[in-house]
Amino acid sequence: MRRGMVILFWLCVWQLAAVMTHNDILLVGPVQVGGALLHSMAEADFLRTIFGSACRIGLGFFAALFCGVLLGTCSYRYGWPEEFFAPVITALKSVPVASFVVLLLIWAGSGSLSFFISFLIVFPNVYVNTIAGLKSADRRLLEMAKVFGVSGFNRVCFLYRPALMPYLRSCVKVSLGMSWKSGVAAEVIGLPADSLGERIYMSKIYLDTAGLFAWTLMVILLSFFFEKAVLYCLKKLEDWKPYPAVERRAYRKDAISEVHKDDRRGRSGAAVPGIFIRNVNKAYGNRQVLSDFSLTMRRGGRYCLMAPSGEGKTTLLGLLNRTVLPDAGMIEGVPERIGMVFQEDRLCETYDVAANILLTYRPGTGLHCSGRGKNRGAGAREEALRIIRTEAEKILPPECVTNSVNQLSGGMKRRCAVLRAMLSGAELIIMDEPFAGLDEQNRERTAAYILENLNGRTLLVTTHRAEDAALLDGEIVTL
Repeated sequence: MRRGMVILFWLCVWQLAAVMTHNDILLVGPVQVGGALLHSMAEADFLRTIFGSACRIGLGFFAALFCGVLLGTCSYRYGWPEEFFAPVITALKSVPVASFVVLLLIWAGSGSLSFFISFLIVFPNVYVNTIAGLKSADRRLLEMAKVFGVSGFNRVCFLYRPALMPYLRSCVKVSLGMSWKSGVAAEVIGLPADSLGERIYMSKIYLDTAGLFAWTLMVILLSFFFEKAVLYCLKKLEDWKPYPAVERRAYRKDAISEVHKDDRRGRSGAAVPGIFIRNVNKAYGNRQVLSDFSLTMRRGGRYCLMAPSGEGKTTLLGLLNRTVLPDAGMIEGVPERIGMVFQEDRLCETYDVAANILLTYRPGTGLHCSGRGKNRGAGAREEALRIIRTEAEKILPPECVTNSVNQLSGGMKRRCAVLRAMLSGAELIIMDEPFAGLDEQNRERTAAYILENLNGRTLLVTTHRAEDAALLDGEIVTL
């Protein structure tokens, strides 16, 4: 009601100013503009005019949106296109629109002028904001996805999309108005047939001020509704929270270097009976973290790594999960699939517990080897969700399994991270302080769950407490 009163006030001021001016060429009131708009709407070619301009400007906007997102993604992914296209983007942002209009009139004619102008105005904004949005994706979550071998589709949908959408929505909100303003201005210069720009220009020629205001009002209304429709779709895309697709492809060894020998076999080709870390060195600047370190872990063993903070425990885990490369030494026998509980929980905060676990869930190895062959697509996902929810209720309150992670306590998040590692189908389970933030009852309950569901898999845990090593019945390794 207050907004309506404000609008009514300014309409009255406008009408009063028109009455006081008493000159229809200099200024007309809202009553006359409304009459002119109704008269224009009654004309036979009114819809053709609206449709023609809306199509040209709208197509230019959507083409720029598509190309900007696509090229921005390529620039983020490969790096060199960002530098290669930098001069072009700078030129598009700096050159006056009038210069582009004149050039395009020479090159393409007036028929497609508003399409190209709309494209050139929107494209640089979308391109720059796409790169910025993708770069803002949480590095820790991306590292988690790399360790677990999350598929490219799931990474885009669940890690990059939430980071990109705020940038894209803000950029589109600004670019929509600019595309309509510049597109109609180009039509006023180029005068393509059946266009809003042509109608505005003809109103100027005939000194039809009421008609000029009426067609300008139509441009504003079209821009307003177009903006609302596009932003509504983007908001729906941003709020969309599907469950991840169940991963069935072979694990991608995209981060394995020469120091990580073939996952199951040594140099002779024979099966490696365990994991061997031989004379590994790692330094950060002048600080030597690991020096000539060696460790042998038999397959199916349970190991608890204990050392004071800052002595290299997290670095050693990074060497095993392939996110850190040693300066010297050799690592052999590391399985392809690794499930990990990081020092931080590294969960997708806006998704529920089931979605977070499903993101890295893999049937086939370790716990619950089901769902092969017969169930695919939605059927495989429902089967996986059923297993996940059943397992989650063993160490989490049943009512919180479908809650967003950001609604959970710190201890609940930690148990969710443990579940994610255990249900990842991994052959090696690495846990960095898995019981942090848990009370004694939940420590015992979670440790019992881990032991019950290891199923012969290798477990490596870092901890500061000898009690945790006792709960897991693990062999203590000191750095």
